[in-house]
Amino acid sequence: MFCLSAASLAVCSTAFVLCSSPAAAHTGHEHSREIQIVEVSGLLDPVEIDYINLQLDNAQRNWALAIVLQVNSPGGAADQQQIQDLLENIEGSLVPVGAWIGQSGATAKGAAAHLVNAANYSGIAPGSRIGGFADFERSEETPTPGVGNTIRRGQEAVSAGLVDVMAPTLGEFLLTMEDVGLIEKISTELERADGLIQRSVADDVRVTFNKLSLVDQLFHTVASPAVAYLLLLVGMSMLLLDFFTGGIGVAGGVGCGSLLLACYGLGILDVRIWALLILIIAMFGFAIDLQTGVPRFWTVLGVGCLIAGSLQLFASHSVSWLTLLGGIGLTLAFVLSGMPALIRTRYGTSTLGREWMIGQMASASTDLAPEGIVEFEQAQWVARVNRLTPIKEGEPARIVGLEGLVLEVEPEEGGAIDYREMRQRPSSEADASEQETSQ
Repeated sequence: MFCLSAASLAVCSTAFVLCSSPAAAHTGHEHSREIQIVEVSGLLDPVEIDYINLQLDNAQRNWALAIVLQVNSPGGAADQQQIQDLLENIEGSLVPVGAWIGQSGATAKGAAAHLVNAANYSGIAPGSRIGGFADFERSEETPTPGVGNTIRRGQEAVSAGLVDVMAPTLGEFLLTMEDVGLIEKISTELERADGLIQRSVADDVRVTFNKLSLVDQLFHTVASPAVAYLLLLVGMSMLLLDFFTGGIGVAGGVGCGSLLLACYGLGILDVRIWALLILIIAMFGFAIDLQTGVPRFWTVLGVGCLIAGSLQLFASHSVSWLTLLGGIGLTLAFVLSGMPALIRTRYGTSTLGREWMIGQMASASTDLAPEGIVEFEQAQWVARVNRLTPIKEGEPARIVGLEGLVLEVEPEEGGAIDYREMRQRPSSEADASEQETSQ
């Protein structure tokens, strides 16, 4: 009787172990002949992680043949616990999970490399890379191959044990999953015209490609370092422009929208707060000198803060030099060149057909020798004076002409001979005058 009970106990224990494994869990359930392909692109932020978890749940609910993650990610941008939970969900999936790093040139680094390692089967396209495991430390003590920051490509990654196979295309990767027995037969053989046998995925296997929705894609894109950085600069520049043009217009709306999106992205990413603050200080510095109309100390301070803040904004994420040069260069061009012209145009729009300004008095905001800034009716204007009669800061200046947005001025008293009238004389009158002088 005791022996019989022990045998029964052994049978029950074996049944429990089998039922606990994913392969046994599939027994008795008919697969749907569907393979779900999930694109994992960009940083693993909360939006991307929630999406992958959702697709894993759908694949298990529908008893799909497999779910394959097509990975091209430079790392993670979410809490360590969120990424840890995702890895555990992949490892505990009831359907086989594959991870393919492709197309050629794709990257799986840091948390994304751990994601590839957590899959049941992994592959890499030629020219693609994997590594940087040390950038993300898992809480468990399970050893991970390739620990460190070494990045390996293609066949080198296969030889190092970081991935299982090198597959040039996604289709070939799916067929290798069949070859190793991870999924049931999905292939079919076709004879080509030259007599060769071509192997491909059978027509009755439904391969679905899944991507983020448009709204989720927007927030996922905003959470990338380059986009968040550029949106921050655009938002602050537009608000600065709207402040000087008066009222709330298109620039203000664009600026607010850009800043809101930038705040979301920066809140996800690893940002240095002090670098963000000096970027804000840079804009205040530009605003002060835009008010005076002349680049001075605050402009120099703003340029320095803009460069330093841009270079040090992100702690663990990288931004390409092209993005940095574009952001810094376009911001400086807009603030130092475009903004002054727009401000003068804004305050000069009511003076179109402004011959009435000639003869009016302005005040020199800077020394005019021969060019500088004058203030006329509470607006800053670029002005030019004759070199023989310079005007010092604070002295009155009479407007005697206009050339586009530049005022031509002279001192209130003791002005030089009006050479403008001489330039406007007909050439015949000048010739006649010379003849009379010679006689």
